[in-house]
Amino acid sequence: MTDSHSPDSASAAPVVLEVWCELQCPDCHAALEDVRALRARYGDRLDIVLRHFPLEKHKHAFAAAQAAEEAAEQGQGWPYAEAVLARTAELAERGEPVLLDVARELGLDVEEFDTALVDGRHILIVDADQAEGKAIGVSGTPTYVIGGERLDGGKSQRGLRARIEEIADRLLAG
Repeated sequence: MTDSHSPDSASAAPVVLEVWCELQCPDCHAALEDVRALRARYGDRLDIVLRHFPLEKHKHAFAAAQAAEEAAEQGQGWPYAEAVLARTAELAERGEPVLLDVARELGLDVEEFDTALVDGRHILIVDADQAEGKAIGVSGTPTYVIGGERLDGGKSQRGLRARIEEIADRLLAG
């Protein structure tokens, strides 16, 4: 067991967990439980970073990734991503209006969202995430990267949270 209250742990840089995600992906929605549990366990010691990996099979995933970037710019990145993931079926059925509905529900500037989706101001970020994901071997979502290790959750989430905790504990102890 690691001692999270050692003198150096408070000043140490947080461990980074990249979550390669697609906001129309039912598996990513299922993975939210693990992300929330990790956030609760580690707090500020684990920096959970949303990375975009829209899949071609999901028609609205690329727009959803752009919308999530706009939400992040407005200070609500993760809450927005979680709210969209809770509505994957509705997003598949209704498309981009769902993205604006979620923004409205979170009190974000919906007009700015609409403009961002039209002018494509976040396309380069989404494209860069997708290219980097492909370069490191991401092929499905969710995929996690922590401590240089890639963990594929696209086929099964079973055991992944325990593996992430094991790696995080080791990195935080070191």
